[in-house]
Amino acid sequence: MNAPVKIETTLKDWETDQEVRWCPGCGDYAILKAVQRTLPQLGANPANTCFISGIGCSSRFPYYMETYGFHTIHGRAPAFATGAKLANPDLDIWLVTGDGDGLSIGGNHLMHVLRRNVNMQIMLFNNEIYGLTKGQYSPTSREGTKSPSTPLGSYDHPARPAAFALGAGARFVGRGFDVSKNLPEVLKAAHAHQGAAFIEIFQNCIVYNKDVFDDFAAPKGAEDRQLWLENGKPMLFAKETKGLTLDRDALCLKVVDVVDGDWEAAGVIVHDVTNRSIAHMLVEMPFGPFPMALGVLYDDPRPTFETAAIEERARASEGKDTNLAKLLAKGQTWTVSGTAQDPV
Repeated sequence: MNAPVKIETTLKDWETDQEVRWCPGCGDYAILKAVQRTLPQLGANPANTCFISGIGCSSRFPYYMETYGFHTIHGRAPAFATGAKLANPDLDIWLVTGDGDGLSIGGNHLMHVLRRNVNMQIMLFNNEIYGLTKGQYSPTSREGTKSPSTPLGSYDHPARPAAFALGAGARFVGRGFDVSKNLPEVLKAAHAHQGAAFIEIFQNCIVYNKDVFDDFAAPKGAEDRQLWLENGKPMLFAKETKGLTLDRDALCLKVVDVVDGDWEAAGVIVHDVTNRSIAHMLVEMPFGPFPMALGVLYDDPRPTFETAAIEERARASEGKDTNLAKLLAKGQTWTVSGTAQDPV
């Protein structure tokens, strides 16, 4: 766990006196409150917590958390977070990034923090647009997106953050959206994971990409198009009238009807968070014919990067004399005298 010594706090303990400067109605407000409500439930300690971000609307996050924090440079938050974790492995680190910051200039850095499995929570706010720089299309923008940089519509094929994370070797991949009441549960599961925990959070940009996720994330009427995954539970949605089964001939998922609640007769599969193959299928499901898969898609821990680094340091120093003065004097030494005016 990231916080073995739990303390009692309230939401107010995590709020700063800084003015929150997002556009009115921005989904970031809901994510901020979800995090501030979740941390007291985890027993987290503000003095041992650090939020690290890059550049973008999402990256203002550290200013609004009463913790330690770094607002770093574009795309490089994973590198800063890795250094902080190696310097102090006991820190509880939350990395905050966006679809532009994390998957464009920062894609290389994000890939490496995931494959290395550095123990931290990574929240990627995905609004499918560049918000801070006034609405250009981003790596996750859908084909046909019209923006100042694509006035006739984007013809780029969009990146899928959760698929990217799995491909980079992430051992935890979760999904949620800004106003979902279930988002705190995804955050808790990520925090409990030992290693790099990646959470894609669909976030509504009220100005430049308004309501782009309404087909599955609208406050009312979209519930039937959400598949909230729970480990050990059948993959049911649409008020449990539909589910997912595995077509073993085609090796793909398909939607089936569930009659009278008998999901077993319909062949609905049970979610296993350690099944990497099914996780890949879930993140690649095309929305429309399929529901949007949300919750914890994959969770299969392995040893972390900083644990290996600590063990290596211990082996390297075993039996060694830790006298710095003796180390500096070892071997050939020279004594230099004189001044700039009277050099030797």
